[in-house]
Amino acid sequence: MSKVLGSLLTLLLSSSLALSSAFAAGSGSYHSNSSSSAERLYNQGVKLMMDKKYAKAEKKFRSAIKKDTELAEAHNNLAYTLRKQGSENYKAALTHYNKAIYLDSKLPEPYMYRGVLYVQMGDKQRALEDHEALVKMGSPLAEELEYVVKNGREKTPEQFFGVSEKL
Repeated sequence: MSKVLGSLLTLLLSSSLALSSAFAAGSGSYHSNSSSSAERLYNQGVKLMMDKKYAKAEKKFRSAIKKDTELAEAHNNLAYTLRKQGSENYKAALTHYNKAIYLDSKLPEPYMYRGVLYVQMGDKQRALEDHEALVKMGSPLAEELEYVVKNGREKTPEQFFGVSEKL
């Protein structure tokens, strides 16, 4: 009887291990599918943004963030598209620039365009703080933000200096 019980216990343990491995594999592949889906949506958003179709790009970046909430580049570009659609979006844009920096503090682009946003909002001091962060990073975007701080506006025609590129 104890041999039968031992065999049953062994069978149960091996079955539960096999099931947990199957679920773990499913979770991993779900995550990678989610990430590739987020990347695809993000890249579609970049193309729309570069074509200055900001409202459509905004939707793509929001969809990418739903798939991968930690995609700093998507938060940065969402903030950019919001900012480009008008001052009524500045608060939301600031939230997403801050989120991008929180997720990847070494990514220079959100510092660049958050600095531009601060200039647009009349907060030159905070723009200078972002400029200093870019200088410390050794980013060439520091020079671009310096131009905005000195001139009170971005260069024209639009240069897309501080937007995150395709992944």
